Amino acid sequence: MADIGTIIDENASRALAPAAVGSQVALMSIISVATVVAFNALRPKNKVIYQPKVKYHVGDKSPPRISDSLFGWLPPLYRTREPELLDKIGLDAVTFLRFTRMTRMMFSSIALLGCAVLIPIDVVYNLKNVKSSSRDILSILTIRDVQGSWLFAHVAVSYLISGLVMYFIWRNWTHILRLRQEWFRSPEYHQSFYARTLIVTDVPRRYQSDEGIRAIFESVQVPYPTTSVHIGRKVGRLPELIEYHNTAVRELEQVLVTYLKGGQIAKERPTIRIGGFLGMGGVKKDAIDFYTAKLQRTERAIEDHRKEIDTRKAETYGFASMAAVAYAHIVAHILRNKHPKGTDIALAPNPKDIIWNNVNKSTAEIVRNRSIGFLLLVLVCFFNTIPLFFISILANLTTLTAFVPFLAQWSKTSSGSFAFISGVLPPAISALFGFFLPIIMRWITRLQGAQTNSRLDRAVVARYFAFLVISQLVIFTLFGVGFVVVEQIIQEIGEHTSFANIIAAMSTLPATINHTYVSQSSYWLTFFPMRGFLAIFDLAQILNLVWTSFKTHMFGRTPRDIREWTQPQEFQYDIYYSNILFMAAVALVFAPLAPLVSLAGAIVFWISSWVYKYQLMFVYATQIETGGRLWNIIVNRLLISVILMQLLMILTIGLQYEFKSFMWLSTVPPILFVVAFKIWLDRMFYQKFIYYIPSETELREAKVHSSRADDVGHRLEKRFGHPALHAELFTPMLHAKMMPLLADVYKGKIGSDKAKLDEYGGQKVDAQVMEGGLRIAGIEQRDLEYDPALYRRDRGELDWDARSMASNAIFGHNRADSASVYHQKTHYYGGSMAGGRASPAPSAFDRYAAKTPANPGNASAIELSRLGASVDHLPLLNDPGYNLGEMSNQGPLGAPLPRYASPEPLHPPSRYGTPATRPPSWFATPAPMQYPPQAGAQHSPVEGYREAPLHRPYPSRDSSANHVSQESVSNFAGRGVYQGGY
Repeated sequence: MADIGTIIDENASRALAPAAVGSQVALMSIISVATVVAFNALRPKNKVIYQPKVKYHVGDKSPPRISDSLFGWLPPLYRTREPELLDKIGLDAVTFLRFTRMTRMMFSSIALLGCAVLIPIDVVYNLKNVKSSSRDILSILTIRDVQGSWLFAHVAVSYLISGLVMYFIWRNWTHILRLRQEWFRSPEYHQSFYARTLIVTDVPRRYQSDEGIRAIFESVQVPYPTTSVHIGRKVGRLPELIEYHNTAVRELEQVLVTYLKGGQIAKERPTIRIGGFLGMGGVKKDAIDFYTAKLQRTERAIEDHRKEIDTRKAETYGFASMAAVAYAHIVAHILRNKHPKGTDIALAPNPKDIIWNNVNKSTAEIVRNRSIGFLLLVLVCFFNTIPLFFISILANLTTLTAFVPFLAQWSKTSSGSFAFISGVLPPAISALFGFFLPIIMRWITRLQGAQTNSRLDRAVVARYFAFLVISQLVIFTLFGVGFVVVEQIIQEIGEHTSFANIIAAMSTLPATINHTYVSQSSYWLTFFPMRGFLAIFDLAQILNLVWTSFKTHMFGRTPRDIREWTQPQEFQYDIYYSNILFMAAVALVFAPLAPLVSLAGAIVFWISSWVYKYQLMFVYATQIETGGRLWNIIVNRLLISVILMQLLMILTIGLQYEFKSFMWLSTVPPILFVVAFKIWLDRMFYQKFIYYIPSETELREAKVHSSRADDVGHRLEKRFGHPALHAELFTPMLHAKMMPLLADVYKGKIGSDKAKLDEYGGQKVDAQVMEGGLRIAGIEQRDLEYDPALYRRDRGELDWDARSMASNAIFGHNRADSASVYHQKTHYYGGSMAGGRASPAPSAFDRYAAKTPANPGNASAIELSRLGASVDHLPLLNDPGYNLGEMSNQGPLGAPLPRYASPEPLHPPSRYGTPATRPPSWFATPAPMQYPPQAGAQHSPVEGYREAPLHRPYPSRDSSANHVSQESVSNFAGRGVYQGGY
């Protein structure tokens, strides 16, 4: 033990030696270049993997043409600008790409500032004041050994970094707000039924009916009446049974394809073990017979359960539709902080976005699940310390050589391999565990009751980011400090120091802590090259190619697998945002301490911005368009990262002066600036970001839908009724060339028939009927891939009415059979089933589909029916701060909106005649309109179209106004935006 002190001094303080950092950077660079070369070679021959959106896109929004040359994908990537991207890939994707561009420019500026100002200062100080034996090539580039007045250069740079971050956030906030207001005004949004719907949650028992929902709106006297309302209905265990059935269909299909692989029957029938553990124990059964019987039992159970459902039992949620999109947003804004009759009323989500299993949970269930979820999060955090402990050990191998003879011998005899292991393994293990953490986080958040997938994304971003910062930044640093403290104690013991002297030696602990977390910046210099490689690896889609090839050759792919794998994958915004935010947090925290970390981060952000631009243009699709709703969440996390940076600066300055002076107070003001900046952002942008704030002109020109059209078409019930009530079950599918072999697979007589497949737009295909009634459809080779026309229909955001007529034209169905055009699969649930995209269609849709504009006899029942002639301009409900007149067809910042004008005005029939001529002075520079209008204010319609009326909240019974049907309305609607935390 006598030489321990000397050994420790020789290996002092380096978390990772420069050689380890260099080996990691070199290795990741070589592998990344090789991956890019592989991508260029594989892309032209695997277009279904590398550019599926060329074939599968919505409408005419195909990506730009891309050549098959080696680098043919680069010119379209460079030339395609944001306006074109907005039209092609949507606002969610554009928001993500703008975020990546903001991080690359922001951290390029920060890296330039740090490297140009701080690194020369640190190098000069270290060369003058630090012994060569106590420094290395990395330490002299950091604040680790800097003392005295030289420290305040870092403090000054931290001020500048905080200012840069706030500038970039403000600049991009203004642009995102403009894009979102344009999205609110876009034709796609105004043609979506959900955009003019409100959701009502926590409905008391006495109001759990359609009339009750109407009474809730009447009680608050909102300025615009509802056109229809609908209370949710209980469905019991039906969704669970449907999901169970469809899972069994997938399992049967896979067993049959494996057994009949290559058009030949395998030697042995497949078996399955029921019960047991890890292949031991249980009962072995024939897999085909087992899944066939399982399907038959489940179909009978579903049929019986549907008969037993009492549709009179209401849920605690409902929906209400409004006559126009602007009306829905105005009412939602007015009621945002009110709770009429104890309910919450907000803009309704897209029906495809709803997680139906969570919508109908009671308050007690939600409280219980949130408690369980919190405990699970604590357990995950606890068990995550195990891999963090090993990562910390690997990152501190140099320190451990003082205590472990084997490591000391290894570092001397093979310094190259020692540096390689200590530099490569820590970030590799971190990346491996980071793959599973988001999946666990999403599952826990779903368990806790998130009601929409977009709400789930926001919660995952918030929680996963917090988890990464706490575990990999804070706890990892504490582990490093612990290693150094133990090292110091062992050194004192080795020198036979008394216990009192050991305690006295702890006075150097503040300086030790400071040295430790600054020295760990070298670990993050190995972390960023790994993240850069993972981004490029994601571009190459190697795992997807390998898994597809392996499954095809080993087990065979079912027709359903091929259909689902040929269409674009869904982009996991929550995971990608969280990872980039964590990298931004690390780069910011170390920016004033170790500028090389911010430089490494800037390089990775540049790589990521181009990789993800390609992915979103050609590979990935947005599951549910939310108009960039995640932007506010990610901005908040960036500001939190700035505060973390300043807190670490406070700790650094305080430890250098051992908190014996108030020098650390000089680092506090930026925190106050950031808090004030956040408050200002909320006041300036948040309400305009959440709600569509129409101008007076837009209100007059708004497309107004009649209550009769919504009521007769049962549109609200169809769009927001639980999908399980009318979802079609999966039909087992098999390759057509395998169908003749079914006679040798199943016993008994096999019949022939036609099976109508919802997966193929309701088309009928040849099928064989087994004993017991099981139908198996045969799919020809030419029909295996997903039909692009079906994809456009399923992904489109237009109203169901318009989509039904478009689908009839595409597929040539008779109007009487139009119900078959819709996807009614249970996996299209917005969360309760596996992977869904489109809302299920109603079973009785053919009644309404017949009422097309081609049938003039029904024209009065179609949407956009004219409202009554009565127009009431009297003042109604004044909501402070909601001044619509001041907007006057301008963007949120006062500039005109270049891309979207207000929705197309309604042109009145000739019977309305031309409005009376006004004096010229009436048109000249009118005074700004206030919302609601002042008492007695009257405005004539502008020539050429009718002015949309500003209704009284609810007219008296004897009112002659006929803008609301006097008949009993049996169906009502709803729509909302989450107003909770994060």
